[in-house]
Amino acid sequence: MRKFKAISLFCGCGGADLGLIGGFNYLDQNYPDNPFKIIHASDINAKAVETYNLNFEHKASIQDIHELDISNLKADVIIGGFPCQPFSTVNPTKTPSKKSNQLFWEMARVINDVKPSIFVAENVQGFYRLNNGFYFKLACNEFKKIGYQIFHKLLDTSEYGIPQKRKRIFIVGVRNDIKSLFEFPNPTHGEDSCLTEKVKLSEIIKDLWPKEEKYFFSKRAVEGVKKAKNNMKRAVAQDINGQCLTITSHLAKVSLNSRDPVLLVSKEKELYRRFTPQEAASIQSFPLNFRFHGSEGDSYRQIGNAISPVLMWHLSKSILKILKKEKS
Repeated sequence: MRKFKAISLFCGCGGADLGLIGGFNYLDQNYPDNPFKIIHASDINAKAVETYNLNFEHKASIQDIHELDISNLKADVIIGGFPCQPFSTVNPTKTPSKKSNQLFWEMARVINDVKPSIFVAENVQGFYRLNNGFYFKLACNEFKKIGYQIFHKLLDTSEYGIPQKRKRIFIVGVRNDIKSLFEFPNPTHGEDSCLTEKVKLSEIIKDLWPKEEKYFFSKRAVEGVKKAKNNMKRAVAQDINGQCLTITSHLAKVSLNSRDPVLLVSKEKELYRRFTPQEAASIQSFPLNFRFHGSEGDSYRQIGNAISPVLMWHLSKSILKILKKEKS
């Protein structure tokens, strides 16, 4: 079977790449191989690249996209989630730095050099909404200028079999000479799907009591929050019979004085804890055999910055429809 060539920009630890190529298991479900071959993957974060290289046969390289020149490569698809911190609703920056703003311009430059049939760009919903969508519209217009039809949609991972309420904006470009309309995958879970019930957090959290005490918040931290003013931000204790709030990149430093998700272990004893790295990875839909390199803090950052593999697997089916139709 022919394999379509793919380039992965801002590859991080490889969440999007895993979803694109498939061949993994998650929550007792198999996500079969897809006919894609990664011919280039790169990221500026060395620890994330090391994690990537632990898990994939094809190896990623440490590169700054500002200096990246892959105009000699031929690819069918380019994927990438350009860094989102300036646009995050969890830790928003009202005026993203000039260098950060330039990253979608750099992605557009590489796309223009390679001219793939299709590309997928991902970012946080804040990118879609910040300044009345100014940066989002700017990016879409730039992608149109280099010769692509643009399709976009805000997708929620909880509607695709993942126990996490994680909304991300996906921008898909189909080259103008390809007369096909991109169709985003239909939800697999929830009211608008064939499976009405969403996957619950309890599928991941089998035991509220962790094996190591280091994940518990101290009594002092709990008392401090109880005495805090009503208008202060509070960590949100998750209902394991529902879906988790967004797993972020700073869970290693999560506090009870934040809007990050935490677990209430015992109401009577007022015991709270943060998620373990393995739990966070599973909530993000990484398979259990996926290995992370570096410290726990490194793992949390890589997990929180990743594109959820299962969601990307569903997107890959829509990408394949375009490519197979073009090549037929």
